[in-house]
Amino acid sequence: MNIRNIMLAIMMLSVQTLFAQNIFRAIVKDGESKEALIGVSAVLAVNKTAVVSNADGEIVIENVPDGQQRITFSYIGYESETKTYTFPLSADKPVEVFLEEDEEMLEEITVSATRGTRTIQDIPTRVEFISSEELGEKGSMKPGDIRMLLNESTGIITQQTSATSANASIRIQGLDGRYTQILKDGFPVFAGAASGLGLLQTPPLDLKQVEIIKGSTSTLYGGGAIAGLVNLVSKTPEEKRDLSIHLNGTTGKGLDISTFYGQRFGKVGTTIFAAYNRNWAYDPSDTGFTAIPEFDRFVFNPRLFLYPTANTEISVGVNMMFEDRMGGDIEYVNGHGSDEHSYFERNKTQRHSSQITLAHRFNETSKIDFKNSVTYFNRRIGMRDYDFEGTQISSFSELAYTNTHEKVEFVAGANLWTDKFEEEKIADFQLRDYNQTTMGAFVQSNWKAAPWLNLETGLRTDYVVDYGAAVLPRVSAHFKITDKFSSRLGGGFGYKTPTVFTEDSERIQFRDVLPINDETNKLERSYGANLDFNYVTSLFNDNVSLSINQLFFYTYLNHPLMMEETDDNLFRMVNIDGHTDTKGLETNVKLRYEDFHLFLGYTFTDVATKDGEISFENILTPKHRFNAVLMYEVEDKWKVGLESYYFSKQKLGDGTTGRDYWVCGFMAEKIWERFSIYANFENFTDRRQTRFDTIHTGTITNPVFRDIYAPLDGFVMNAGIKIRF
Repeated sequence: MNIRNIMLAIMMLSVQTLFAQNIFRAIVKDGESKEALIGVSAVLAVNKTAVVSNADGEIVIENVPDGQQRITFSYIGYESETKTYTFPLSADKPVEVFLEEDEEMLEEITVSATRGTRTIQDIPTRVEFISSEELGEKGSMKPGDIRMLLNESTGIITQQTSATSANASIRIQGLDGRYTQILKDGFPVFAGAASGLGLLQTPPLDLKQVEIIKGSTSTLYGGGAIAGLVNLVSKTPEEKRDLSIHLNGTTGKGLDISTFYGQRFGKVGTTIFAAYNRNWAYDPSDTGFTAIPEFDRFVFNPRLFLYPTANTEISVGVNMMFEDRMGGDIEYVNGHGSDEHSYFERNKTQRHSSQITLAHRFNETSKIDFKNSVTYFNRRIGMRDYDFEGTQISSFSELAYTNTHEKVEFVAGANLWTDKFEEEKIADFQLRDYNQTTMGAFVQSNWKAAPWLNLETGLRTDYVVDYGAAVLPRVSAHFKITDKFSSRLGGGFGYKTPTVFTEDSERIQFRDVLPINDETNKLERSYGANLDFNYVTSLFNDNVSLSINQLFFYTYLNHPLMMEETDDNLFRMVNIDGHTDTKGLETNVKLRYEDFHLFLGYTFTDVATKDGEISFENILTPKHRFNAVLMYEVEDKWKVGLESYYFSKQKLGDGTTGRDYWVCGFMAEKIWERFSIYANFENFTDRRQTRFDTIHTGTITNPVFRDIYAPLDGFVMNAGIKIRF
C-alpha cells in the first residue's frame, strides 16, 4: 500500500469518526407542573460527560457516539431518571425529559417550623434551611455545640456574655438574645433561666435539619420571637439502620464523644443519642483567666416511636443533660487556689425534659397534632463571695388541626405555656421568683392564589396572666415573577414577656438584680417586615450556576426592657419611654462550578435606641459583617473548605469602640464508605481579643471584665473520626 492510499484511508476514517459524533439536546421539566428545571445534572454513561441544565431547562451534550447510549438525569428533590437513546436520533428537535418529585426527599426539606406541610420551595415565609449534610460539615468543626452552626449565617451572631465561662446567646439582626426563640422539635425548652447556656449544651449529631426564620414570628409560637426563630429538628427512625459514632479532640484541650442510633421495626421505632463533652481549662494568651473553661457535660436523648396504624404516629422522648462548668483564674481552676488566685465562676446545670407527640391523619386532607413537653432546669452559680441557685419548671401543650388541599392549607390550634421559677434563699436579697401562664389560640392559612402568587396569613391571640392580651397578625407573600426571579414580602407583630434573664444580667451573674414587678413592667411589643429578592441563573455556557438573595429587614420594638442602676447600687428592669429599631440588609451569593461551591455573604445592621430625648447606638453590634466560604466536594470522597469572616468595629458598654478583625478557618475531610477522618484549623490566623485589646480591668483577684466582642481562644485545631455502621 503506497503513501497515497494510506492518507486516503486516514482521511476516510476521520470523516467517519466526525460524522459518528452527535449532539444531544433536551429540555428537562417538572413532571407535574411542566415547568423547566434549572441545575439538572445529565451524565452520558459511555464517557462520563456531565452537563447541567440552564435557566431554560436546556441540556446540550456534544460528541455523543453512534449507537445506543444511556443518559442519567438527576436533580435534588426529584427521582433520578436513566434513559436510553439510539444515535443518530430520528428528529432534530430537543427531547423533552420529565422528572418526578421524590416524595421521601421532599419530606426531608419540609419546614416544620411553619406548622404546615408545604415544602421550602412553596412557602411564602422566608426560611433558611440547614440540611443534614451541612450539619455534618459544621459538626466536624465544633461537634460539642451549635454555636458555630448558627454564627456562620448572615444576620446572626452568637454573643459571648461571660469572659471566663463562655456563656453565650444568639442575636438575630442586631437584637438581644432574649428576642430569639429557640425550639427543639417545636418545643420551647431553652427559654427563661435556661437561655444563657442553651447553645453551649446542644450537640448537633442527632439533628436532621435546622430551620431559621428571621424577623417577627411570634404568630407561629407565641412571645419571644421578635427577632426570629430557630427550630432544631431531630432525626427520626427509618427502615435502614442509622448507627454512627463521632470522636473528636482539640488543641484547646477538648474531647468530644457522640453516638447516635436510629431504626424502625415495623410498628415500632427508636432513636438514641448520647454525648460526652469534656474540656480542660485553656488559656492561650497567658492572661491568667480561662479562655475556655473546664467542663464536663453528658447528654442523653432516647425516643420511642409507635405506628399503631398507617395514619397514626406517636413519639415519646426524654432529653437529659448534666454539666459542671468552671471558669476564672486558671490557677484556681487547676486546683492551685490561694489568696492571690481565688477568682472563679462555676455553673452547675441540669436539664430534663419530656416530649410527647401524637399525629393522626383522618384522610388525605385533614389531620390533628397534639404535643406536650415538661422541662425541669436547675442552675447554680458559685463565685468567691456570691451564690445563686434557681429551678425552672415549664410546660408547653398544643393541639392543632390541619386541612390541606391543592391550593389552600388551613391550620388552627390552641396552646398553653406555663413557666415557673423558684430561687433558693441563699443571701439576704429579694427572690426573683415568678409564675407565668400564657394561653393562646392561632389560625393561619397558605393559599396558592395564582401560579405566580402564594399567600400566607396568620392571626394569634395570647393572654399572659398579669400582663394582658397580645393580638399578633402576620402576612407573607411569595411572588414568582419569572422562572429565574422571585420575591418574598412579609411582616408581623410580636411581644416578649418581661424577664430578669437577659444578656445584661447574665454578664453580672444576676447579682443585685431586682425581681420583675408586674405592676410597673409590661410586655415589650414589636412589629417588623422583611423583603427579599431571589435570582437564579447559569453562566458561561451553563458551566456555572449562580443564585443571589437580597434581603431588607426592619423591626420596631416599643418600650424595650432595659437594666438600669438605682441610687443604692442595685439593678432593676425598666420599660424605657422610647423604642429600639433595627434595620439593614443581608446579601447572599452562591456560585457553583463542577465540584466547587463559593458562598459570599454581607450583613449591614443599624440598631439604635431612643429613650425619651436621648438616642444612642446599641452596643456589641457590628454594622458590617462579611463572610466567604469556598468548598471543594467530591461526593462520598472529599470535602475541603476555606472560610473567612470579617467583623467591623463595635461600640462597647464602657463607651469605647472595639476594633475590627478577620477570622479564617480551613477544614478537610476524607470519606470512605464506613468512616471518615477530618481536621479543622479554626481561626488559624490566631485572631483573639487579647492580641489587640484588654478583657478586664482591676486585679486578678478582683477583675472587672469588659465586653467580649472577639474570640478569646484563638487558633484551635481539632481532628476526629466519624464511623458509620
